[in-house]
Amino acid sequence: MDGGATVNDDELIAAAREAAATAYAPYSDYPVGAALRFADGAIITGTNIENASYGLSLCAETVAVAKALAEGRRGGLERLAVTGPKGKGGDAPITPCGRCRQVLNEIAQLGGTDPAILCVGAHEVMELRLSDLLPHGFGPAHLD
Repeated sequence: MDGGATVNDDELIAAAREAAATAYAPYSDYPVGAALRFADGAIITGTNIENASYGLSLCAETVAVAKALAEGRRGGLERLAVTGPKGKGGDAPITPCGRCRQVLNEIAQLGGTDPAILCVGAHEVMELRLSDLLPHGFGPAHLD
């Protein structure tokens, strides 16, 4: 893996891949997994959950953030990994969609972090900061 992946990142990527294995993606056949790592070392995962009414589907990152918030986490997000299926739609690293970037921004801003995002492909890992993917993001501070 390139893009600065470390041994700890390998664990995070493995958790995202494991989450993708439980995806409910009968319509797209495109399982996605996400794994969020927090400052205390906790890893929270999510997978995409599709719905026959396509607009009601949930992305893996959104599910992971919802789980984290439901557990009472309000910040501390340091790193996350996002994985997709190998060989489908190309083997390039995938990035969070626009909606997920905004959802991730919410929990990041609660803790004042700019988490690293490991965008995982079949043969490479691209590391970006959330602020690179969502420059000038709108968040909780804008409502004060």
